[in-house]
Amino acid sequence: MISNQETFNLSPYMAIYDIVVPKVNILRQINELVNFSFILEELKTILPFVYLCLRVFDF
Repeated sequence: MISNQETFNLSPYMAIYDIVVPKVNILRQINELVNFSFILEELKTILPFVYLCLRVFDF
């Protein structure tokens, strides 16, 4: 993953994801190559309440 990208522990099942989803899966590779932090920035400006909920509930 991109080194300066924020990481979130979305679920206790992330270890299962690492086992079940192959490393060559196209969606997994996209997730590792693309920095999606701009989505959080958009949430801050467009939907501050949703962003706040995501931060409070650690999503």
